[in-house]
Amino acid sequence: MEITFIGTGSGVPSKKRNVSSLALSMLQQRDEVWLFDCGEATQHQILHSKIKPRKISKIFITHMHGDHIFGLPGLLSSRSFQEGTTPLEIYGPPRLKEFIELSLKVSETHLKYPIVFKSIDSNILFEDEHVIVKSLRLKHGVPSYGFIIEEKDSVGHLLPNKLKELGIKPGPIYQDIKNHEKITLPDGQTIYREDVTGPIIKGKKVSILGDTLPTEEIIESIYDSDLLIHEATFTDEDRALAKDYNHSTSIQAAELAKKANVKQLILNHVSSRYQDHDLEKELDKVNDVLPNTIYAKDLYTYTVQKEG
Repeated sequence: MEITFIGTGSGVPSKKRNVSSLALSMLQQRDEVWLFDCGEATQHQILHSKIKPRKISKIFITHMHGDHIFGLPGLLSSRSFQEGTTPLEIYGPPRLKEFIELSLKVSETHLKYPIVFKSIDSNILFEDEHVIVKSLRLKHGVPSYGFIIEEKDSVGHLLPNKLKELGIKPGPIYQDIKNHEKITLPDGQTIYREDVTGPIIKGKKVSILGDTLPTEEIIESIYDSDLLIHEATFTDEDRALAKDYNHSTSIQAAELAKKANVKQLILNHVSSRYQDHDLEKELDKVNDVLPNTIYAKDLYTYTVQKEG
């Protein structure tokens, strides 16, 4: 899995940060890209990345503030020109459907593909044999959500030496063995997958949060995340402002991530009031709380490595 930060700013765009959007690319696993939030000019930012809009199959919206949704009408329209007829699923707060349909109606935009709207009204939003996506209610001025993407564990790698001992030569039979718990060969020999594969490969867990006050209520849900993307709109010296505007500081995000045993924290949704030197100074403090924490930058890509 790869995370590309399309826009990492909060409220309004700046010269170095566009407003909120990031993409989760799972091209090897499922040949899809999932988009999380779609602030103004998201489609312009995508032009400077490796992301292909036609690969976007799902869009998840954390909440209805403009810096997270104003890019949707343009992106949906452009996708219609570029992509064809593949359906697009959009997950978000209930009024998101109204916003999109009204925007398309008044602009007389006619899409060539259907949109399937999925209101966030349950904990589990999507599940198949490979992945599960859960929603998480946050604390903000309007209903705001986080999304937890969990890969399911997968079968370990085939062990060639074990197969060789059983007299099985390389070929299509290898894939058959990996796909089935047991298989009977033409000579009558029964092969049990667990005997010829290595340890189970544990799936990765990625937690992507929308705007929120710091809240320990989410610790259980994000616990042991391989990657947590948490807003850090303000530095810690502006903790009072963060509280007034229902946001978090960088230190508060780090403290939460530490309690949740998160392996990697990336700070996102940064106010345009801060310059690079401000963030470098702040990051020194943050890393005293949780080492290896980083601030996201526009068009930065982070790879969530799978074990094995």
